[in-house]
Amino acid sequence: MEIRQTKNNNLAVLKLGGRFDFNAHREFKEAYSSLLTDAAIQSLEINLSGVNYLDSSALGMLLMLRERVGAAGKQVSLSSPNATVVKILEIANFNKLFVIT
Repeated sequence: MEIRQTKNNNLAVLKLGGRFDFNAHREFKEAYSSLLTDAAIQSLEINLSGVNYLDSSALGMLLMLRERVGAAGKQVSLSSPNATVVKILEIANFNKLFVIT
């Protein structure tokens, strides 16, 4: 999986690409961990536009991220999922846990 990070004022965006599965666990965690301790960052957006595969372990990673972001007093959102990823997120009721744009 590819992860590109950008920062703009108090928003950090992690743009994901490729397969989002268990093999991406370490890379995904490393990508967001430093953002949780960055006082300038208040919101984190996970851009899913490049994700072509998402499995249950990816859903677990997103839930863990949500807990850690909340504990750090920040906000998290998901953006730009393709139609297949939207279906998976809706089946898992993630539309009730995350703002999805």
